[in-house]
Amino acid sequence: MSLLARVPLHREGLSVLDRPVIESGELSAALFRYDSGVEAIRLRNGRGEIVVLPWMGQMVWNARFDGVDLAMRSGFAEPLPADTIAGTYGCLAFHSGLLRNGVPAPGDDHAAHGEFPCARMRRAWIELVEEEGLRALRLVSEREHVVGFGPHYLAHPAITLPAGEGRFSMELEVRNRSGSPMELMYMAHVNFAFVADGRIVQPAPFDAAHVAVRRAVPAHVRPDPAYLATIDAFAADPAPSETLRATGTYDPEQVFYLHGLGTDGSDRTALMLRRPGGDAFALDYAPAAFGHLVRWILEGPDQGVAGFALPSTCEPEGYGAEKRKGNVRLLPPGGSARFSVRLGHLNAAEADREAARIAAMTSSPLPGTLPS
Repeated sequence: MSLLARVPLHREGLSVLDRPVIESGELSAALFRYDSGVEAIRLRNGRGEIVVLPWMGQMVWNARFDGVDLAMRSGFAEPLPADTIAGTYGCLAFHSGLLRNGVPAPGDDHAAHGEFPCARMRRAWIELVEEEGLRALRLVSEREHVVGFGPHYLAHPAITLPAGEGRFSMELEVRNRSGSPMELMYMAHVNFAFVADGRIVQPAPFDAAHVAVRRAVPAHVRPDPAYLATIDAFAADPAPSETLRATGTYDPEQVFYLHGLGTDGSDRTALMLRRPGGDAFALDYAPAAFGHLVRWILEGPDQGVAGFALPSTCEPEGYGAEKRKGNVRLLPPGGSARFSVRLGHLNAAEADREAARIAAMTSSPLPGTLPS
C-alpha cells in the first residue's frame, strides 16, 4: 500500500456544517460536530458514506451504501458524550475491550465491553492511499492508555474506505508498552440493523455442533419461562435461527457461539445477512486472528440489531468467566496484536457472488439463495 497524502485532523472550531478535509475523485472526507458536541468525520465514496467518531473510540456511528442504512435501530438520534458504551448505544460498530470485555458478571468490576468503546483518542489523521491501482481513504486514530502501577498500551484503530466499494475495513492494532504481560480481550462489535425475514448465510450448517446458543443469562436480561424455553429450543435445534423472524423470538436478546466455520484459500471466512430484496449486509475476516465468533440478535420495542458476526478473542460473559475458560490472552512486554474485519453492503449481484464463495468454503448446497 502506497501513501499518497496524509492530513492531520483537528477538533477545534467544528460546527454542524461539514468542513472538507480531502477530496480525490469520488473519495472525500469532511469533519463536523453533532449538536451533542461529539466530533465526527464523514467518509464518502461513489456508493455511500460512513460516519466515524475519530476522537471517541473511533466508533463507526453509522453507514449508508446504495441507499441502505446499515446501523442498528436505537433511541439515539446522534452520539452522546459518554464514558461507557451504554451511554450512547446506537452505533454500527465499535472496538470492544481491550483489557476487559463482555457483560460483567457477579464478581467483575469492569464496565460492559471494557474501557475502549468511548475512549478519548489523543490524535487522529486521514491518509489517501493506493493499492493495486485502487485508491482509498484511511482514517487512523491513536490512544495511549497508561495507569500508574498498571497496564500501559498504545492502540491505533483505523477505517479504510476504498473507491467504488460498499464495504470498508475496520482495524485495530495494540502494543503492550509496559514491562509486564498485558491481558487482552477484544471484539469487533458490529451492530447491523435487524432485517425481518433476512437470511443468515454462513460457511457452516445450522446445527447444534456449529451454532450453540448461550445458556448463561446476563444481568441486564430478566428471564421468564418463555425466554428460557426459547433458549432450550435453540439448543436442541438452532436451524430456525437461519431466518430472522420479527415475532418476539429475540426480545430479550439471543446470543449464539459459532464453531467450525469454513475458510477460503486465504484463510478468511465470510458471512452475510441476505435481505428480502436480494442485497445483503456482509462481513469477512481471518478467524486465526480472533479465535471466537459470537452472534447477537435483538428485536425489541427500543432496539433492533442483527449482530450476526462478532469476531472476538473471547466470549462476552465477563472477565471472570472468560478467565476461567482460558479465553483471556496475554501480550508480552513489547508485544502487539492486530485485528481486521471487512464489513458493509452488497448489492444483489455482489451478494450472489458472495453466496457462491461461502458455499465453496463449506462444499455444501449454495446457501442464502433466495427463491424467485
